[in-house]
Amino acid sequence: MITLDTALNYAPEKIRNIHIMGICGTGMAALAGMLQAAGFTISGSDSHVYPPMSDFLHQLGITIYDGYNAENLATKPDLVIVGNVITRKNPEAAALAESALPYLSFPQALSHFFIRSCISLVVAGTHGKTTTCSLLANCLYKTEETKFDPTFMIGGIVKEFAANFRLGSGDYFIAEGDEYDTAFFDKESKFLHYRPQIAIITSIEFDHADIFDDLEQIKAAFRKFVRLIPEDGLLVANLDCPNVAEIAAEAKCEVQGYGLYRKENPYYWMLGSQQTKDGATSFQIYRQGKLWHTTEVKMTGRHNCLNSLAVTAVLHKIGLSPSQINKGLSTFAGVKRRQEVRGEVDKITVIDDFAHHPTAVRETLAALKAGYPGRRLVTVFEPRTNSSRRAIFQKDYISVFDYADMVLLREPIPIDGLAKEELFSSKQLAEDLQQRGQTAQAFADTTAILDYLQHNSAQGDVIAILSNGGFDNIHERLLKRLESRSK
Repeated sequence: MITLDTALNYAPEKIRNIHIMGICGTGMAALAGMLQAAGFTISGSDSHVYPPMSDFLHQLGITIYDGYNAENLATKPDLVIVGNVITRKNPEAAALAESALPYLSFPQALSHFFIRSCISLVVAGTHGKTTTCSLLANCLYKTEETKFDPTFMIGGIVKEFAANFRLGSGDYFIAEGDEYDTAFFDKESKFLHYRPQIAIITSIEFDHADIFDDLEQIKAAFRKFVRLIPEDGLLVANLDCPNVAEIAAEAKCEVQGYGLYRKENPYYWMLGSQQTKDGATSFQIYRQGKLWHTTEVKMTGRHNCLNSLAVTAVLHKIGLSPSQINKGLSTFAGVKRRQEVRGEVDKITVIDDFAHHPTAVRETLAALKAGYPGRRLVTVFEPRTNSSRRAIFQKDYISVFDYADMVLLREPIPIDGLAKEELFSSKQLAEDLQQRGQTAQAFADTTAILDYLQHNSAQGDVIAILSNGGFDNIHERLLKRLESRSK
C-alpha cells in the first residue's frame, strides 16, 4: 500500500507537460482534450485502451501508454493528474510515490486550470445532473452573447456540441457536481473542489453503496457542499425532496426553492400544467406564486420539466430574459444515452437510457410511456452499478417498473467478497413482478435477452434499454437482429 507525499499535491507555477493516469475514462479524456486545447502537452496511461476513447485521444495527437508502468513517468512530466480509477496498488502510482513529481486529482485539476477563473455553476444531486448541465450549457450558448459563451465538463455527450466538454469565451463554467469520492488519496466528494457560486441540487437519495454506508453520510457530503456557496451566491433547491429541503435550510446564501405547483406555501419557482405531444413537452412556469412563462422542451417526463425549471432559475439569476431562456430550452437537442433513440426497424423503436437507480428507472419509464402513447413498452434492465448489484435496492425495484408492459432483466455480475444474500437477484425481482401481474423474466446473459427479443418483439414496440454501461453493445446487436428478421 502506497502513500503519496501531501507536500507534492499542488500545481507548480511553470507547467508544460502533463501526464494523466487513467486517461481513457470519459471525464479524464475530456480533461485531456481541454488541457491540450489550453496549450499543454499531454500524455496518458490506462489499462483499457480501445475505441472510441482511444481514437478520440489519438486524433488529438495525445500519446497513450497501454498499461500502467513506472516507465510511463520516465519523461518526468511537470504535473501528474491521478484519476479516480487508480488504486494504491497501481504500479504507476507506486512510481509516482517514489518520485518528486507534483500531482493533482481530476477535480483539483479541473478547478485549478478552468473553474477558478470563472463563475462556477454546479449541478449536484442523485438524479438529473447530466441533463440539467446540458440544458444550462445549451441555453447559455444559444444567447450568442460572448459573456454567456459557456465552458463546461459534463458526464454525457451533449448533442448540440457532439462533446462532453467545451472551452468557451464567457464568464461561466458549468460543472457536473458528483458526490463520489475524489481519488485514492482524497476520499472527500468531487464536488467539494468545484467552488460553487450558484448551485442546483436536484435530489438527494442513497446511492454509491461502495463508498457511503448510509444516507446520512451522503447528506453530510451535501452539507459540506452547500457551505461552500458564498453568502452572495445562490442555491436552487428541489424542495419537493425532503432531504434537499433539510440541507437547503442550512445554507448561508439565498435559496430559491423549486418543485411542483402548490397553492399553500408556494416555492419561488413551480412547475404548472404539462402537455406532451410528439416527443415534446410544453409546461407552465410559476414564479413567486404567479404564472410567469410557458415554454417547451423536446423531451418527455415530469423530471425533465423540473430539470428545465431549475435551469430557468439559474438563468434568470444571471440575467437572461424569458425569450432567451425559451430559445435555449426549446432548441435543446438532448444528451446521448438519455431517452436516446438508437434506431427503428419494422416499426420497433430501440431506446438507450442511463437510468439505473430505482427513482430514475421509474421516472424514465413514466416519461417514455407518456411519450409513446398506445405502444407496448418493453424494458430491458441491466443492474450494473455497485449499488444496483447489491440487495439494498431489491425491494425498491419492485414498484418502479409499473409503466412497463414487459420487463426483461439481466442477472448482474456478482461483486467479489459479498455473500449471496447481500447481492441483487434479477430472478427474485422477476418473480416479485410476476406476483404483481406483470410480464417479467430474468436472463443469464445478454445473448439470451437478444434471442428472446428477436422472437417476441412486435411492430409498435418501444424497447427501452436501461444501463449505465455498454451492455455488451446490445442496442446495435438488437437492431441488426431485427433487420435480419424483417428481410
